[in-house]
Amino acid sequence: MVRGASEWAAVPHGTCRGSRPGPSIQSYVQCAADRPHSPCRRRLTPPRPPERRAGSPAGPDRRCFARSAEEPARCEEVDLVVVTVRVPQHLELIRPAIDAGKMVLSEWPLGTDLAQAEELAARARRRGLLTAVGLQARSAPLLRYLRDLVAEGCVGRVLSTSMLGSGGGWGATYDDSHAYLLDVRSGATLLSVPFGHSVDTLIMVLGEFREVSAHIENLRPEVTHVTSGAVAAKSAEDQIAVTGLLESGAVAAMHVRGGTSRATQFHWEINGTEGDLVVKADQAQCWSGRLRLYGARGSDGTLTALPVPLRYERSLTEWAERSAEPAYNVAHQYALLREQITGRLAPDTDGVPDFLHAVRRHRMLEQVRDAAQTGRKVTLR
Repeated sequence: MVRGASEWAAVPHGTCRGSRPGPSIQSYVQCAADRPHSPCRRRLTPPRPPERRAGSPAGPDRRCFARSAEEPARCEEVDLVVVTVRVPQHLELIRPAIDAGKMVLSEWPLGTDLAQAEELAARARRRGLLTAVGLQARSAPLLRYLRDLVAEGCVGRVLSTSMLGSGGGWGATYDDSHAYLLDVRSGATLLSVPFGHSVDTLIMVLGEFREVSAHIENLRPEVTHVTSGAVAAKSAEDQIAVTGLLESGAVAAMHVRGGTSRATQFHWEINGTEGDLVVKADQAQCWSGRLRLYGARGSDGTLTALPVPLRYERSLTEWAERSAEPAYNVAHQYALLREQITGRLAPDTDGVPDFLHAVRRHRMLEQVRDAAQTGRKVTLR
């Protein structure tokens, strides 16, 4: 069951219905008081070939509306609750699902702050529940291949890495559906969403940070509505620059900017003693897919494209030619999650990150903000 009313719920998550043999998403719940009530129906049903219409990705074929978060959580036929609503609503929707003993997949960030993430992780741990958080880059075939290349010594010892990215949002303009992003208290900020996804991607490939220094700035305290021209105050940051050392000793630099760039949307270099690897994208939000990988080593004078071996598609061979779609990484996330649910992937192995992982990442982001506020280098714990 996917719970959410957003385009993100209906398209990337909905498109993944039937993406591999076994249980699949057949409907989602939109919790809204003004929607007509209808009883919960079966959520995980026998497989059916994924449907694709020209110009419109296939999605759930049934939609069930509930008046409260508790109602679908109590439904015995619901196996997995997927929360894809705005971050401020995560806590109120995830709590009853956990209390009802349901498995939960929550989009990232898990909560508006570290305290909420810790509460949800503790609740789920007490119940012994399987949980997952939507840091989709960890499921991306290209990035898993990149991680293996580094681990196998493709570039030798990693000396440094630099990542430049764009947030998409948090730029000069805003619209009605994204007005809540202007408030730093919403929990959906440039630091928590684009930077959070990006730094988790870097860490997945190269390991955790040992220490960081940071600048977090709000250089556009006023922004303009795209249609009305109304000016609104913005308290959320729009520039983040972080430098530090990884646990390996490699030097790392990250810069994530609000809005988009006419020059470079996403560029990531990994430089080692024996070679270089580069990941590029022509759009913001690198974790949603559409990435390209290049490399060179030894006497190579130029970078060459590195195709991802088919084995990284796992069982999702029908997605091999669909890497440009927003649902691509989400489909692989569900494939990994299904292997965890069915026991084919053992606990604590390389599956979808859980709520405890989300707590670690929330804690890191608070330490990055602390480094920026104090102007001091912070050793991560």
